[in-house]
Amino acid sequence: MTAGGTKASVKFDAVQKSFGSVKVLEEFNLEVEPGEFLVLLGASGSGKTTALRILSGLETPSAGRVHIGDRDVTEVLPKYRDISMVFQSYALYPHKTVAENIGFPLKVKKLPRDEMDAAILDAARQVQLEALLDRYPRELSGGQRQRVALARALAREPQVLLLDEPFSAVDQVTRRRLQRELVQLRERLNIPIVLVTHDLNEASALADRLCVLHGGRTLQQGTPSELFRRPDSPEVARLLDRPNIFSGRVVDTAQGLRLGWGEWCLEVAAGLEGLDEGARVTWYLPESDIVLQRRDRPSRGVRENLVTARVDELLVLGGQSSVTLRVPHESQPLRFDISTHAARRNGLEQGAWVNVSLLAAGIHLMQADKLPALPADDHPD
Repeated sequence: MTAGGTKASVKFDAVQKSFGSVKVLEEFNLEVEPGEFLVLLGASGSGKTTALRILSGLETPSAGRVHIGDRDVTEVLPKYRDISMVFQSYALYPHKTVAENIGFPLKVKKLPRDEMDAAILDAARQVQLEALLDRYPRELSGGQRQRVALARALAREPQVLLLDEPFSAVDQVTRRRLQRELVQLRERLNIPIVLVTHDLNEASALADRLCVLHGGRTLQQGTPSELFRRPDSPEVARLLDRPNIFSGRVVDTAQGLRLGWGEWCLEVAAGLEGLDEGARVTWYLPESDIVLQRRDRPSRGVRENLVTARVDELLVLGGQSSVTLRVPHESQPLRFDISTHAARRNGLEQGAWVNVSLLAAGIHLMQADKLPALPADDHPD
């Protein structure tokens, strides 16, 4: 469902934005294809919400151009951009019914009454609100109010849908339900969807592609799997709240180049080729690539990168337990999750010594880049 049946893309071309002397976006380049779900991630002040507001027309770039399809919309007013935006605060009219809230943006199109009623009903059906059209916002739950905001956005058949922290004001159960409904909905829309969120689980579940921002610059773009397993730098890994970032050195052994980490020489599936012996490297290991060795089943060999560590902390979180390990030479902890059943079966407890395998295919070598300083927190991100 898009305006005029067309399929539009989105493009930021060298967009910059400053508030006084503070640069919020700097040479921002981004393309979003029709049907693609893109999530902007970053700390407060990174520029992600500013990018969304520039795309919607609520902010004007200091430099650069913005395109929707084949149109340059940099100077176009928001109401003529064929964009809908859903806000964290719902932004509903309290004195209007659900139907009147959904139909409000259709007044700009000056549709006949019967066409407007049909569009309102169609939008309400897409988010399971058709039975609530006569109610007022005060009579709705938080999740229902957010559905009204989404239905209102869909009613105008936008070319682009923008979502600014849309589920942050609802409880966790409602948030997951709305996320599932949004996944189902996007399959039918086939338009670019851009979401700003601080929720990494939400980003990973919804996004086709992530764009990590810091200081108004793009640090990395890619699928959730690419970014969470292969961050370009320690800075990206930390912004994605990834643990297990360490330093090591390249060592030459009889078996070939290895990653020296304390007393261990770790096999790495890729990345050591071409590096000089003794070179310092920064490396990252996803939690899913740490395997606890069972007490009754010893390691099968050096390919498993067997490491001995002490349990520093064990947090039982229902069916999953979070394990923090300490190795003798390393100041940074090694962290991973394991089923609570497996933790109990293996007798995990604080102070116990265990063997874990650091899977060679998971070890990822990174280049350390210095982050630009964040601007003063005088403006929203």
